[in-house]
Amino acid sequence: MTFEWKHISFSANQNFTETYGFSGSQGRTNLEGILIAPEGVVSRTLLIFMHPASTLQLLPLPRALAEMGHHVLCAGSRYQRNDTALIMENVVLDLGAYIRAARHEWGYDRVVLCGWSGGGSLTMLYQSQAERPSITQTPAGDPVDLIGAELIPADAVLSLAAHASRATLLTEWLDPSVHDENNPDDCDPALNIYRPGYERAAAPFAPEFIAAYRAAQKARMQRITNRVADTLDRLREANGKELERVFVTHRTMADLRFLDPSIDPNSRKSGWSYLGHPETVNSGPVGLGRLSTLRSWLSQWSPEHTNANSLVTAGAVSVPFLAIECGADDAVPQPHTTAIFNAVASKDKTFRCVDGANHYFVNQPSQLGEAAKIVSQWLHDRNF
Repeated sequence: MTFEWKHISFSANQNFTETYGFSGSQGRTNLEGILIAPEGVVSRTLLIFMHPASTLQLLPLPRALAEMGHHVLCAGSRYQRNDTALIMENVVLDLGAYIRAARHEWGYDRVVLCGWSGGGSLTMLYQSQAERPSITQTPAGDPVDLIGAELIPADAVLSLAAHASRATLLTEWLDPSVHDENNPDDCDPALNIYRPGYERAAAPFAPEFIAAYRAAQKARMQRITNRVADTLDRLREANGKELERVFVTHRTMADLRFLDPSIDPNSRKSGWSYLGHPETVNSGPVGLGRLSTLRSWLSQWSPEHTNANSLVTAGAVSVPFLAIECGADDAVPQPHTTAIFNAVASKDKTFRCVDGANHYFVNQPSQLGEAAKIVSQWLHDRNF
């Protein structure tokens, strides 16, 4: 296989610098991607894998598809490896820049969007805006013209082990026991599923507890979002030079499903998450939404504000669509893939489940091979 570095640069139009380095601070936004292709194999179709905040060239599925003869671009956004200030609408513009380059500079006739994990809601938002553009501002009210961007629609969309929305996922994972956002040790013991001895004694959880827990998660999300909106309003009313603020959200990995495999059951490992032991991750540095700006919270983490909700955007997606669920996914909750599939408007849509597959196909060459064959055959059947 060959690995070719791709660089895209375009003019940045921002009120202030939101990321460190080469994204906006010098008047340009710079994007980097890796094109993976089989040696000597020509293709007129490009598969684009893009996640809002991650780079995907080290994941097994893009490489497996390249080994099967496909050209695969693993595209990084301006926020790659740091989603603190991430604005989903800006990432849509980044993805649009890659697709425009693929069509007009790199010689590809067709583009297939591959939404892996958190990239699923991005690709669905992109395709919906390319087919039916409507967004002219971010959820925080800042201008971003997706109508005037003239986004080029992809020819097909794949949803691969993808959740419906970063905002939905965070709400379902938030630890509702936290009383004081500035002191994570101030917890409601009745809702703290990680208190000593509780984990082993409580699961499976009673339906009444599950309902109360979910309601408390939504209430915490609403409190955080209200504070974010109020703070942003105060900064604007002050009319000073302080335009943005960063804050910490403690304990964001406490989904009951991590401890109770009877909730939305699949073949996942009990007492585990894709990032490790749930209690460790809940208080560690890598949980979802741990560090965020005010604007980013509204754009990517707030369910009532985000535009990147596949259950909403799917209704504007009319191109061929493939959804693959990992049967033992330890990250994406089991109901998400089916819900996305049912919401897609396309008449040509396919749903497949890879039994026993965890989120990253860790130590699973058989399941990885099955997933790659499903994708490759689906593309071949449609002459991609």
